[in-house]
Amino acid sequence: MPAEKAVERGSPFHIGELAARTGRTVHAIRWYETQGLVPGVARDEGGRRLYVELHVGWLDLMERLRSTGMSIAEMREYTALAMRGKTTLRERRDMLAAHRERVNETIAEWKRALSLVERKIDFYDEWMASGHRPPLVDARPAAAPAKRRSRSATRR
Repeated sequence: MPAEKAVERGSPFHIGELAARTGRTVHAIRWYETQGLVPGVARDEGGRRLYVELHVGWLDLMERLRSTGMSIAEMREYTALAMRGKTTLRERRDMLAAHRERVNETIAEWKRALSLVERKIDFYDEWMASGHRPPLVDARPAAAPAKRRSRSATRR
């Protein structure tokens, strides 16, 4: 999204309005910019940054990628690809698909961890209700998928 085109995509507004519309601080928005994660920011005659509606969605995407564990370097790469236009659609799609896989793996890990926390809470509830210590909680998830070992690992 080259700067000239960004201003063409709707009525421009300043950083304070972008902060209000996205729930982010001006400082956070400037940080994203200095990291190279906000493309297409134009400037007015006074040198103030100009944003458009597209930036609202873009900042939301960047925040979600960051909160789901994408590195700043990967986010920079994704942004650079977006700046190159539709010739990079496949690369961007593949990058997000790989990230989705990592996010799904993390969600699965967290679900297993949550399962143990829930069993431990049940353990304490049972103990408090009965007055007797129940059998220990098994730390292994009840239905954890068995991890397959590679051939090199099984030969050792």
